[in-house]
Amino acid sequence: MDTERIDRIIDKYQSKSDYLIQVLLDIQSEYHWLPKSALQRVGEKLRVPMSRIQHIATFYKAFSLVPRGRHEVHVCLGTACHVRGATRVLDSMQDLTGIHPGETDLELKFSLETVNCLGCCALGPVVEIDGKTHGNVKTADTADILDQYE
Repeated sequence: MDTERIDRIIDKYQSKSDYLIQVLLDIQSEYHWLPKSALQRVGEKLRVPMSRIQHIATFYKAFSLVPRGRHEVHVCLGTACHVRGATRVLDSMQDLTGIHPGETDLELKFSLETVNCLGCCALGPVVEIDGKTHGNVKTADTADILDQYE
């Protein structure tokens, strides 16, 4: 962990504990997870107990205490996507990446998650990668979609 990078993030918020969640979000964005050493540094600089930081880091799904892939893949399994074949799309994503939902590949390239709805039901099945929505996905499309994220 680069202490200077963490300090720059904290300094951006004037080292105010009111911005704890935003500081953690920025660290998560930078590293794709929250390393323990980063959390300790945040606690020192913001004068916030580790118990509070740990509570926040484990409460919000946006945070991860284990390394995540550079690309976060979300496969929607909501009703509209499900009836249009989302489970087959998920199976294909699992086969191509070698991981299951909740896992990250060994190269830290992809993390795979399922979600219940991405809010674009008319486009189902939907896969979202790094915030970009891919709609009307068929199993034959999954390799081409993942190839965009090399």
